[in-house]
Amino acid sequence: MRYDTIIIGGGLSGLVCGLRLAKAGKRCAIISSGQSALHFSSGSFDLLAATADGEHISSPSEAIASLVERTPSHPYAKIGAEHFVATAEAAKQTLLDAGVRVEGDAAQNHYRLTPMGTLKATWLTMDGYVRATSDEGLAWKSVVLMNAEGFLDFYTQFIVDELRKKGTTCRVSNFSLAALDNIRNNPTEMRSANIARIFDKEENIAALAEIIARGAGDAEAVLLPAFLGIDRADVLDELKRRTSREIAIIATLPPSVPGIRAQIALRRAFERAGGVYMLGDTVVGYDEREGAIERIYTVNHGNIGFEAAEFVLATGSFFSRGLVADRQAVVEPLFGVDVDAAADRADWYTRDLFEQQPFESFGVASDEQFHALRGGRAVENLYVCGAGLSGFNPLTEGCGAGVSMLSAVRVSDNILKK
Repeated sequence: MRYDTIIIGGGLSGLVCGLRLAKAGKRCAIISSGQSALHFSSGSFDLLAATADGEHISSPSEAIASLVERTPSHPYAKIGAEHFVATAEAAKQTLLDAGVRVEGDAAQNHYRLTPMGTLKATWLTMDGYVRATSDEGLAWKSVVLMNAEGFLDFYTQFIVDELRKKGTTCRVSNFSLAALDNIRNNPTEMRSANIARIFDKEENIAALAEIIARGAGDAEAVLLPAFLGIDRADVLDELKRRTSREIAIIATLPPSVPGIRAQIALRRAFERAGGVYMLGDTVVGYDEREGAIERIYTVNHGNIGFEAAEFVLATGSFFSRGLVADRQAVVEPLFGVDVDAAADRADWYTRDLFEQQPFESFGVASDEQFHALRGGRAVENLYVCGAGLSGFNPLTEGCGAGVSMLSAVRVSDNILKK
């Protein structure tokens, strides 16, 4: 089987890259071993929230030149400060075109409400989720937080306490619904994704609207956990229409309904554009010719190889085993390409758990066009994008989703230029 491009990894970066290639007319396949980090998403996408030293950044577009100058190994440096805003806009538009409704821009970070009730700076947030223009507090002075009885992945008291500190009074109202009884009987089934499937059905949306109308009282807004529909994107709009109330969503602990919905939307858009998405398969080997990757082999297809002109490594970092560490070294397990990592294991970490950890910036080495390096030389038809890149700290800098999407945009552009 022959493709123009094969992408290994079906998470955010792989899907953005594949979707852009497929829409440009390239015959493209994505091979995904299973769930991606999107299933743990908060409903927001970070671009650049802080420096490596932890200094807060309010405007990514204004801060990018300084970051590139100070950190030339950062993936954003390979994109270039002069191309940063346009690349960010292209990434955002890819989400919008796929039906992932997001709000925000690179000129000014806004704040999202976390599952713990705190406000965190971010770039894009899905439509309908609680947002604020500053970390001083919400626009509302009184809200009611409505939660399904028995839902354990949502800690309402944390949210109540944090909102009170910011000047918003929050009342909690738990509700019961007959449609939830079957999964409530088994606490392990009372998870956000299972509840969300209940609210894909029209009769359950109508029942929830009645509950909201009765229980909202004089609150300025109604807040709900992120469990409103997996296949339907209009549940929140329908609740607002039926109740005539201000309603907003708060992300829960994983599994993440907004992340799953984003994954589904991007995959469907990719397949509509002609892409082939192979879920539940794992690349285990490859053939090489004159320094270039010629074909790959997977678990499900045995000795049937997949050939392509270009390959993209979007397998992520340690979380998804795109990088693997043993007691001697950190390696990229599939192609054996170079990894930027400290040689001495003692330099991989600090003993203070809450300090920035050096291993968080380890990743695959790449050149200015995001070609993977092997033995210090570029593999001309093997690109790398996403969380597996080296030179950045997604937690400290608040840039994980941004690096994933912007590097995917740049890789797809580089392939199309060929």
